[in-house]
Amino acid sequence: MNLISGIKLYIEKMCAESGPGMKIILLDKETTSIISMAFSQSDMLQREVYLFERLDSGRSNERLKYLKCIVFIRPTKQNIQLLANELRNPKYSAYYIYFSNIIPRTDIKYLAECDESESVREVKELYADYLCVNPNLFSLNMPNCMANLNWLPDALTRSMQGITAVLLSLKLNPVIRYRAGSQAAQLLAKMIYEQITKDSTLFDFRSNMDGSAPPLLLVLDRRDDPVTPLLHQWTYQAMVHELLQIKNNRVDLSDRPNVPKDFKELVLSGDQDEFYGTNMYANYGEIGATIKTLMEEFQRKANDQKKVESIADMKNFIESYPQFKKMSGTVQKHLCIIGELSGLSNKRNLFEVSELEQEIACKAEHSAQLQRIKKLIADERVTIEDALKLVALYALRYERHANCDTSSLLQIIKSRGGRAQIVPALIEYAGNHVRQGDLFNMVRITDAVKLTRNLIKGLKGVENVFTQHTPLLKETLEDIFKGRELDPVFPAINSELVPFRRPPQELVVFIIGGATYEEALAVHQLNNSGYKIILGGTTIHNSQSFINEVLTATNGIQFKHTKSMIKYCSTDNI
Repeated sequence: MNLISGIKLYIEKMCAESGPGMKIILLDKETTSIISMAFSQSDMLQREVYLFERLDSGRSNERLKYLKCIVFIRPTKQNIQLLANELRNPKYSAYYIYFSNIIPRTDIKYLAECDESESVREVKELYADYLCVNPNLFSLNMPNCMANLNWLPDALTRSMQGITAVLLSLKLNPVIRYRAGSQAAQLLAKMIYEQITKDSTLFDFRSNMDGSAPPLLLVLDRRDDPVTPLLHQWTYQAMVHELLQIKNNRVDLSDRPNVPKDFKELVLSGDQDEFYGTNMYANYGEIGATIKTLMEEFQRKANDQKKVESIADMKNFIESYPQFKKMSGTVQKHLCIIGELSGLSNKRNLFEVSELEQEIACKAEHSAQLQRIKKLIADERVTIEDALKLVALYALRYERHANCDTSSLLQIIKSRGGRAQIVPALIEYAGNHVRQGDLFNMVRITDAVKLTRNLIKGLKGVENVFTQHTPLLKETLEDIFKGRELDPVFPAINSELVPFRRPPQELVVFIIGGATYEEALAVHQLNNSGYKIILGGTTIHNSQSFINEVLTATNGIQFKHTKSMIKYCSTDNI
């Protein structure tokens, strides 16, 4: 179950089916991102694709009849109309049309009527309607999917299409379960079920001949775990996203001083950069040591290059030069990123801030933590954004504590000019009244399994104070693979597939409201233990994008659960 391999196979198929000869590829905004995250431009050039054009932007009317045209677009109404216009007045010798998802027959018929010159050679559906970030992680690039705490209709449809494309590309016809109590999760699960039922012939994959349990699609809601996206991260990929932001596998450093102009935009793809692929889940300390080793190896090779004395040496130099050049680029790129991460961590006092974030997330020590938060958020070295996250974590953990003192903390935030309205918005979005399950391990003695797990955790201690927290998702997945009863918490939509008591072999998890790289790390660790899990989300969040989503989702609704913080609420919410 490797998403990047799946997308690559689809692209290979497109390029191969159009045969030899020079080609142009016509894309839309989303399929441009889908292709660029799986293939580099040089990879496409090797497949004789020499031009890239957008169907939905201004193009020249020049006819290029010596070129074949591969069209790879989403089957939206706008795209169908643009393609119909193109076929009425074709610029290329032949068209090979591929849609990234299921297309209605009426649209195919309409396109056929527009193709009067009979220049279309192929029309197919290739289910590549999602952005593959890692082999086990996909995103739909929707930073906001809710308004007034309900689905945005376009985001709901796009989520359904993205997930059905993932299921079709992995050839899975799953049992669909959703988070009980989450209307958003129930609505999406129902829509996916209806789509699968409607196109049942497409989903007619191998039935479970060997008696193994069917695959499982689990639809979760970000509002059950607002803590994970708020925490500062210390593994390489997650840390880069938190401090520098990764967008479509690219990091934009154009606004950073002291960055060489060749490194203003960097591509971070585990598939195209071996060092990054190997180290994306390594923690900050390990990365420093690894980059030092890489640096030493590079210096040794650089010294070898200087000793060109004989013809044989020259030959070796020419043969090894491309690899040497590539290695030089890799070393410089990652040194540049590590330098930025190191500078930001020291400047923002992140070691101290992060240690306290982890303590709040994992331990209930109210009075001691309150004093430490007051001290840190008043410290000018701590940015107002980091201070706000500490207050938000405190407000979530101690929302119902007898001595909860969120108001005095918000007063400090306000005096520093911070956006105090974020905290009440977060409580409305994901406070105690919303969350299902046991986010902060407020365990009742009756739950013997969890109590034992917590005791063992406490006795073992932690390997690292910066990585004590484990996301709620990890516990959920472990429960599923241990065969625990899922029904009251995760009811199934298509219950006729459910009589299996054995745990599923394959699992696709989708988080409405966005996944995080910390959860991707948890999935990666479980996959290394032999499980098969794919994680996806409406987007991939860092703390700032998550806060923005919370503010958008709660904008304009009346706050009912934060009366004690009313003077810090936005006027729209009172």
